[in-house]
Amino acid sequence: MPKTRRLAICGLLTALCFALSYIEFLIPFTSLGVPGIKLGLANICVMAALYTVGTKEAAGINLVRIILNWLIFGSFAGFIYSLCGGILSFAGTVILKKTDRFSTVGVSAAAGVLHNIGQLAAAAVLTGSSAVWYYLPVLLFAGTVAGAVNGAVLAVVLRRLKRKDTSDE
Repeated sequence: MPKTRRLAICGLLTALCFALSYIEFLIPFTSLGVPGIKLGLANICVMAALYTVGTKEAAGINLVRIILNWLIFGSFAGFIYSLCGGILSFAGTVILKKTDRFSTVGVSAAAGVLHNIGQLAAAAVLTGSSAVWYYLPVLLFAGTVAGAVNGAVLAVVLRRLKRKDTSDE
């Protein structure tokens, strides 16, 4: 893939990540009574980058997304939670993708779970309390469901992108 096209795709995916994060910011998930539950829509863009342009580019998009969300919508503690969740989730995503044994649904579901585990680990360290781990069952369920849905959406997006690429030739 030409460098200019790769850069343009990364810019578009980064902008889309930010737009999806903003949409999530507007949805009041805290009314469900469990902090930390989100759809993780921006992860669709990060994973799309991983599957189409590469690991380094996807890592950069993920980091930029986390920093922009912190600067625009969040607190420093929220930044730490998101960073820890994002790093663990991304590492797991890269490893699972490389095995070629999991579909995008499986990889994304694992990413959702790992993101929540990373956030809880950060919360446990920052608060000095292990009580945050009581959220784990709820967050595991939420991360699995949201991740699976995002992975299904990603599969459709990747099929469409592949079809578009073959029609361009």
